[in-house]
Amino acid sequence: MHSLKGNYDFCLEFRVRDYECDLQGIVNNANYQHYLEHARHEYLVSKGVSFSDLHDAGLDLVVVRVEIDYKYPLRSRDTFMVCLNVKRKGNVRIVFEQDIFRLPDLKHIASGIVTGAGMRNGRPVSPEEVISRLGLV
Repeated sequence: MHSLKGNYDFCLEFRVRDYECDLQGIVNNANYQHYLEHARHEYLVSKGVSFSDLHDAGLDLVVVRVEIDYKYPLRSRDTFMVCLNVKRKGNVRIVFEQDIFRLPDLKHIASGIVTGAGMRNGRPVSPEEVISRLGLV
């Protein structure tokens, strides 16, 4: 158990795959967004939130803003952890504050802030079921 886990709502370990690296031998910047997304999705699943069930009920969670600060590159075969905290912002938005750390030295690799919103028929709505399941009430 890494000491980071007590500071976050959720953490997930990964390993860099060769094809995620560019010609410089470092992870291509776009892949960091994939890492952040996969950790968010796994967190939501761990809380009983199903994107397909929500969609079938007419509610979609969509990303409306992404900010990523790159601090240090990852390389092929590096293991790393994506950690997140989640909070409610206003009536329709959920904000995920995420950090990526290389393992085992816990080197801080990147930070991201991802804002999602509830949408029904193309209009913003409060994702009450999700907010409740995440304990953000």
